[in-house]
Amino acid sequence: MSGDGAGVEIDLFPWGLLLIAVGLYAVAVAAVLAAGRREDARALAGFVPDCIVLVGRLARDKRVSRPRRVGLLAVLAYLAMPFDLIPDFLPGAGHLDDAVLLVLSLRVLLGGASTWTLREAWPGPEASLRLVLRAAGRERNGAAPPDRATG
Repeated sequence: MSGDGAGVEIDLFPWGLLLIAVGLYAVAVAAVLAAGRREDARALAGFVPDCIVLVGRLARDKRVSRPRRVGLLAVLAYLAMPFDLIPDFLPGAGHLDDAVLLVLSLRVLLGGASTWTLREAWPGPEASLRLVLRAAGRERNGAAPPDRATG
């Protein structure tokens, strides 16, 4: 910081939004912890990092087909590029295409791995894994459907 009273300037996109999201995430974890649900707070705090580890492990897992892994890498490369099909400066819609594309690609990647492979790759608690399995279409209301993927 300089002596002229000028502060640090942070661009709203992407760093400002990232800081806001991290702050909201921390508040949610603190609220669950304050409610006395220590184990749930740990699961919530570790969910995003656990998902990152899961995707990394599945992207390197030879049991997941190469086209699915290449598709995930292509989506990640698209998200890292400075231009989009729908420009990010358009409120709402600009980031919606990124979010939809990422969710669909993760669903395809998770759909290409057997339930056993997902369980092996998951680093977090069982309760969080159940959320991931539901998102992948592997569990519905506590009942696991037949495993469609081979592993």
